[in-house]
Amino acid sequence: MATLTLTVEVTDTEQAILLNDLLDINDWLQAAMLGKKNNCWKRMQQEWTTKLMNDDSFTDSIPSNQADFVALITAREDYITRSQRDAASALGV
Repeated sequence: MATLTLTVEVTDTEQAILLNDLLDINDWLQAAMLGKKNNCWKRMQQEWTTKLMNDDSFTDSIPSNQADFVALITAREDYITRSQRDAASALGV
């Protein structure tokens, strides 16, 4: 998976509103994204560590390296993304 670059468009009015509270919009945005990435990682790690430990067919060690852990999980047949879970839920699956 390639590095993803995200862009946020802010109007002049929105910028003025944000600068009423924030010292630097980009610094705040970067910190917010870092916090979200860390929280998502913690939830993924907890959820899948439990699933792997309860999976009798999984006999390998659980990687301690984040990249290896994510590669292992996303390669599993039972892994689905949030949008896939939401679509399945909408269909009543």
